[in-house]
Amino acid sequence: MAHSMTRRDRLTAFFDRFHARRAGRARVTTSFTMPPEPRAVGLAARGKQLLAGEFLIAGQRVNDPVLSIWDIAPQDPAVMAELQGCGWLDDLAALGTEAARARAQGWVFDWITRYGTGDGPGWQAGSTARRLSLWIGHSDFLLRGQSKDATAVFMQSLAQQGRFLARRWHRDVSDIATLAGVIHAGLLLQGIAAPVDAAVKALTAASQQQVNADGTIPSRNPTALLEILTHLVASAQLLTDTDRPVPTELSQIITRIVPVLRGLQHADGGLARFHGGGRGAEGQVDAALAGSGVRTPATQPTVMGYARLIAGRSSLIVDAAAPPVGPASRDAHASTLGLELTSGRRPLIVNCGSGAQFGDDWRRASRATPSHSTLGLDGLSSSHLAKSADEWLSDVPGVVRAEITTDQAGPGLELSHNGYQRSHGLTHARMLHLSGDGRSLTGEDLLTTLGPEDEARFDRVFKQTLGVGIGFAIRFHLHPDVTSTATRDNTAVTLWLKSGEIWIFQHDGAAQLSVIPSVYLEKGQLKPRSTQQVVLSGNALAYATRVRWSLAKAENTPLAVRDLAQAFPLDEADQI
Repeated sequence: MAHSMTRRDRLTAFFDRFHARRAGRARVTTSFTMPPEPRAVGLAARGKQLLAGEFLIAGQRVNDPVLSIWDIAPQDPAVMAELQGCGWLDDLAALGTEAARARAQGWVFDWITRYGTGDGPGWQAGSTARRLSLWIGHSDFLLRGQSKDATAVFMQSLAQQGRFLARRWHRDVSDIATLAGVIHAGLLLQGIAAPVDAAVKALTAASQQQVNADGTIPSRNPTALLEILTHLVASAQLLTDTDRPVPTELSQIITRIVPVLRGLQHADGGLARFHGGGRGAEGQVDAALAGSGVRTPATQPTVMGYARLIAGRSSLIVDAAAPPVGPASRDAHASTLGLELTSGRRPLIVNCGSGAQFGDDWRRASRATPSHSTLGLDGLSSSHLAKSADEWLSDVPGVVRAEITTDQAGPGLELSHNGYQRSHGLTHARMLHLSGDGRSLTGEDLLTTLGPEDEARFDRVFKQTLGVGIGFAIRFHLHPDVTSTATRDNTAVTLWLKSGEIWIFQHDGAAQLSVIPSVYLEKGQLKPRSTQQVVLSGNALAYATRVRWSLAKAENTPLAVRDLAQAFPLDEADQI
């Protein structure tokens, strides 16, 4: 089977190269059928990094202000695969300065010189579709100030890449981004015989296969769902703008995704950061939701396995289901019962996020339970990475329960999972309550046995500790913008938000409190951001161990805060 796949891959590469050279040497040109517009939102901060010659590509960090992006690591397939899709163009366009434009123009025309004749990397259906979509969408940004000759060279390259894509798109009929790129190129490039109707049909089929009937996806990655919606909305809008029908099935999928995505948004509009996902680029979530034309709100308190409580200015999102397994768990995390808390425009409690962009070691570490705001046993995650090249999750909790409660005091959650039952005989239960005004969150974490078999298993492990007990830690990772100070007796921690809000973390003394370093893993950063975490640690000595804690706004924090997204003045921060 492996030999057959290798031969198939070689044949695919051979025909890619054959059609690339034919397309790259063809004397063709094109024009736009209508003024193009960008389809995605980039990160201006990363645009600044690129302009300064600071690159983080496929885990490799390079700092060279005069280096062409194509010379970073031309022999590394992973680096070239990421670069050839030209996602960096979104970031330079988001920065939008003349220097950013000049850098983008230089790299694009350098690509045409190096690879435009069909030689070299980047001539595969997926890479070509992404690159072509970005070049088309940012054509105004790239062509402003260019000569007629340079414009002609650019348009000829679009035509050549479009011609290649029209012949090789069928290699990626399950890839939504590729199919959206085919539609984009076919409808905006004059005279390119792209099979738009066939691509629309394939896009509908792929979406039906990858998006569940309730608008969720198996990976449970909120960012991945956002990317799907972005591609589907852009394709539907383009079909409408060119007087083509949008398949009913495609519209129905968009209609199903929108309320799910809204249910994954925090109070500040960002997405919950679970299972490899991030917050989303500034404005990207709102753009996709607005472009969908669907006004359905987040009607369910639990969507895609996440429970969401909203009260006052606060939002609480909890991973309330087992992680995915199999191929869908390639980027999944052992984050069961992990929580995130946002107040207004300010994230307070977070998960560390995905470390994939910083290399394999960070990727693995970020997937472990200690990288999430939940309880973990010492040296053990609630789910495990399989010992295989794929690193799918294995031994995930078999039973995860989540029940939303409502009373006059506000909404609550009762949750539990049995991820430690097989190894230690313990079930983790978590009770959370958000006050009706959103000014306080009270929590209770419980490690308990559920019967004689669990007690016997607990006793065996307990004896191995020589009576010390089974170590545990309840972690609350803080956003980097949060300033924290613990009291001398470690009974409480004061948390300052840049909005001026003050929150107080307290506990019942059943565990030892400490404030220790943590990291915030964020897309668009060159390295992990340093931050802090509040940790309640202790040892389970009996069949039931209970720890109570609370997060509450200080009494002098006003009900409404005018948050202008400004950092503290230096002297004020020093006083804190």
